[in-house]
This record gives sequence, C-alpha cells and structure tokens, in this order.
Amino acid sequence: MRARYGVPLSITAAAAAGVVYAAGIEVRSFRLRRVTVPVLPAGMRPLRVLQVSDIHMVGGQRKKRHWLQSLAGLRPDFVINTGDNLSDPDGVPEVMDALGPLMQFPGAYVFGSNDYYGPRLRNPGRYLTERIRGQHGLNGNPPVVGALHNPWEDLRDGFDAAGWVGLTNTRGSLKIDGYEIAFTGLDDPHIRRDRYEQVAGGPESGADFSIGVVHAPYLRCLDDFAQDGYPLILAGHTHGGQLCIPFYGALVTNCDLDTDRVKGLSTHTAGGRTSYLHVSAGCGTSRYAPVRFACPPEATLLTLVEREG
Repeated sequence: MRARYGVPLSITAAAAAGVVYAAGIEVRSFRLRRVTVPVLPAGMRPLRVLQVSDIHMVGGQRKKRHWLQSLAGLRPDFVINTGDNLSDPDGVPEVMDALGPLMQFPGAYVFGSNDYYGPRLRNPGRYLTERIRGQHGLNGNPPVVGALHNPWEDLRDGFDAAGWVGLTNTRGSLKIDGYEIAFTGLDDPHIRRDRYEQVAGGPESGADFSIGVVHAPYLRCLDDFAQDGYPLILAGHTHGGQLCIPFYGALVTNCDLDTDRVKGLSTHTAGGRTSYLHVSAGCGTSRYAPVRFACPPEATLLTLVEREG
C-alpha cells in the first residue's frame, strides 16, 4: 500500500511546496535587473534609465513599497513607468508613497488596463486558450461588462504634479544634462486604447534621442515604432510569464508577443528597420493571483550607451 500511494503523495507534497514558495517567497523576492543597451548617437554620455512596471499595488504591501522607495538610491537620470500601478481602487496613496522618492528625478509614464479598471477573478487557463486563439484583452474578445473603475485621474494628477510627463497617445520630452530626450507614448493596446495615427511620423527631428513607450507590447505597436525608426522601445504588461517552468521559460505573454521575448532585452524588426525592445517583468501581480514562480519581481536599470559602429 505504501508503494501504491508513494508517488502521488510525493507529487502532492512537491506541488504544495511550490505553491508555498510561489505565494510566500518568490512573489516578495524583489530584485534589480541591469541591462546595457547600445543605442545612443556618437558623442552622447551614457544615460541611466530606471524602468518600473506592473506594480499592481494592493493595500498593506509594505515590503514592495519600501523596495520601490529604495530604488531612488540608484540615482537614475530619469524614470520610465510603463503602467499597471494599481490592483486596488484604494491603492493610489500607497503608489504615490512608494514612488515618492523616485519623483525627485525626471520621469515619464503610460497607463495600463489595471490603472483604469480593477482586476477580476478569472480562470488562469484562459491565458493559455487565449494564446492559442490569438485573442487577448479586448483584442478579439467581447467587451467587459460591469468593470470596476479605478481612480486613474488621481494617479495622473499625482504624476503630473511631480513633473512626470504623461504619454497617453502623445509625445513629450525631458531635458537631461543638456540633452533633449523625446518620447512617443501609446495608451494600452490590451484594451485597444492605442492610437498610433495620432503620434505617427517617427522620432523628433530636433531631439538628441527618442524612445517609444507602451504598456503592452502588442506586435502592431512594436511594428509601428520600429518602422518609424525608434531605436528603443520600452514596455511591460507580461509579468515575464509570471508562472514559468524552470529551464524552459514562460508559457504565456498575455498579448501576441512570442514567449522568447516575454522579458528582458531583445530586438524587433519591421519594415526593414530594427529597434531594441525591453520588456519589464514588473514587480507585482493581480490581487487575485498573488504568485510568481521562476520569474521574480523586478525593476530594471538600463544603461544606454553609444551604439556600436
């Protein structure tokens, strides 16, 4: 009898241990990713860019708040927030507290769907079926009914008051040590709020360097940025797959991006032009799925240096 039940019991114990680790340890194991990107024109000094994404703040997450506050010690040249700050309609004050020390630095931001709408409990298996069907968010799925609206206006007002530049289907720029850094941003394509036609035309001709910014790295947006000649695109949304298989990687991206580029630095080519793409795995989760496995929460310090050749 012991031999008959030994394997199922061991599998059950391993699965339970995995859940405990994913929900109790890794989801709070915050870390900093460091990446060097050779994209700047000749003669520019290196720029240090801190990207934060997918905070998904829920009340009482003190460790996450303190870790985000500590990132100010990196003293970046500027900060890019690629959205999904909220997972709780009452979370705006805690987001502002967490990001407060970072707001002493220049910054820019876009919003994600969870800044606008509260999360809903859903079957995790739907992420796999949506990947197979090629339908994600509002891209091919029916509209959401009865969505909880988050106070995104308060978040916007707080960021704007700190001097951060909003990039909701618009352009903006920052002056960094005498350089003009230009940005072209899109609203979240996961809920079909992107309007590239409003910002098309390529990088600002008078800027020293230009960056494309979007929350969810949908291919249509990456294609537009790359074809228009943006050397660097920053995005979030994917959570790096969130629940990954060790030595294999992510199963889903929650958009039409391939899993090989679910997080970190890669490239994207369209129309004969190639851009660097950085996708942040983010530092949070939905309040209804507070687990991570083989995909720790992160922020990224990107050091932009002169392009090769």
